[in-house]
Amino acid sequence: MRHIYQFNNYPISEDLLLGLGAGLGFVYWHMKGTAPFFGGRANVGRPGEEGIEKTAGRRTGVRIEPHRTASARKAEAAVLDLLDAEAPVMVQLDMGFLPYFDFPKEYHFGGHVVVLAGYDPGTRQALVADRDGELHPVSLETLARARGSDFKPFPPRNTWYTFDFSHKRPPTEREVRQAIREVTNGMLRPPISNLGVKGIRTAAERIVKWPTIMSEDELRYACFNVFVFIDAKGGSGGGIFRYMYGRFLKEAAAFADDERLGNMSEEFHAIGDQWRRVAQTLQEAYRATSSSTLISEASRLILDIADREQTTWERLHRIVVGPHRGKR
Repeated sequence: MRHIYQFNNYPISEDLLLGLGAGLGFVYWHMKGTAPFFGGRANVGRPGEEGIEKTAGRRTGVRIEPHRTASARKAEAAVLDLLDAEAPVMVQLDMGFLPYFDFPKEYHFGGHVVVLAGYDPGTRQALVADRDGELHPVSLETLARARGSDFKPFPPRNTWYTFDFSHKRPPTEREVRQAIREVTNGMLRPPISNLGVKGIRTAAERIVKWPTIMSEDELRYACFNVFVFIDAKGGSGGGIFRYMYGRFLKEAAAFADDERLGNMSEEFHAIGDQWRRVAQTLQEAYRATSSSTLISEASRLILDIADREQTTWERLHRIVVGPHRGKR
């Protein structure tokens, strides 16, 4: 999203887009036949959710629309038409198919989003803009496999997005505070025990059972999968998006004229450090001959995080629902 905003002369940080889109949360998810998943995102477009893209767009005056098709041919044609019109295109795909990532062969995650910056019709190579500063050449055939992947739990369904910047504007103080309220409500009052702070506690409880319900190969893969989505390697900015949210709060303090929000930034950085220790522990478990002790240690660390997040989200909630004491 940041790439698209910058191309359209709207400089904005990833952190601000994450926060305005009410995009921070927590989910523990383990579907039958898939590896357990720790997610640091929220507002991902589940039924009843607008989705981070449309929410962030609404709060910046940008109309963002997702498009999907079951046809790989139509999906490619739609994207190439936009590229021919010199408009970069944001697409969702399975990052396990992208050749510039060093993932195990069996690794798949279909919730990844990149920007296609252009293509060569002769070689059928597209240029992909991801989180780093490079443009990666990827064949249109590889992109078709990545965009049409049916690996669960988040198949990308050939999704692409269009943007209308004709009414772009800065977010208002009210919108910033509402975005934070939505996140604090999601963390403190989740509808099910797999989400929010309750979800963090659920994760700590479930993870210690992994060695009894998984084969050794499944267990190692589960540890790697969770490591990726906490670590910056998986696109969370490190600390399962907590570092990013801390930086968002610094920017939010200026928009909302409330320095208390900025003062919360360091607390989220410290929580990010705790999540990073969990990631490192699970990475060690992935590589270890015997991982049970390391998994138990990760569970203990996650329980500590749950206590700290509970306190931090309650404090942040009081700031955004209480009287405004900004600079005068």
